Amino acid sequence: MSFDRALVVDDLESSRDWLSRALEQAFPGIEIACAASLAEAQTHVESAPPLALIDLGLPDGSGIRLIEKLQPLGTLCIVATVFDDDAHLFPALHAGAQGYVLKDQATDTLAGMLTGIAAGQPPLSPSIARRLLRHFQPIAADPGEPSLTGRETDVLRLIAKGHTVVEVAGLLGLSRHTAAGYLKDVYRKLSVNSRAEATLVATRRGLVGTDG
Repeated sequence: MSFDRALVVDDLESSRDWLSRALEQAFPGIEIACAASLAEAQTHVESAPPLALIDLGLPDGSGIRLIEKLQPLGTLCIVATVFDDDAHLFPALHAGAQGYVLKDQATDTLAGMLTGIAAGQPPLSPSIARRLLRHFQPIAADPGEPSLTGRETDVLRLIAKGHTVVEVAGLLGLSRHTAAGYLKDVYRKLSVNSRAEATLVATRRGLVGTDG
């Protein structure tokens, strides 16, 4: 697979420069267009570049919206972000992102990850790859504590972080009814009746920090 054009979407100029340098190193001669917002990126949707590096936290919305538009057009979308939590990772992958890299590495490292695309290697930061592996492993509960499925654990984590059921549904790509059903199952399994009690359980299981 070869790439002659790419789109970089990030509101920070320094990040756009970093991503552009990595692209040029990985694919010499590549034509790069940059956008600092969703609105600006929309102007490039019709031309559908073969490759796009997209930040999630844009000033006028989430980069996931752009992924949802570009991916069906054949654009290989890679997230480049500071967010390393499940609440951002899994919705991005669900939307069609084929890579997820964090802004904590050298240009050479990112360029190497991008070069691997041609060999069919998804660009994933090491910590993201480990998170994905953990997500699909059985959840080990403490002896005597009820076990939750991976999806129920996701719901518990987000609820404990203060998200509403509607927000949980959106972040996990579920309907509101399905998210509410998962939450009901979580409450039943944990024998809790409130968000405060659920948060205490989530904290004890290490799903959220003790500082909130």
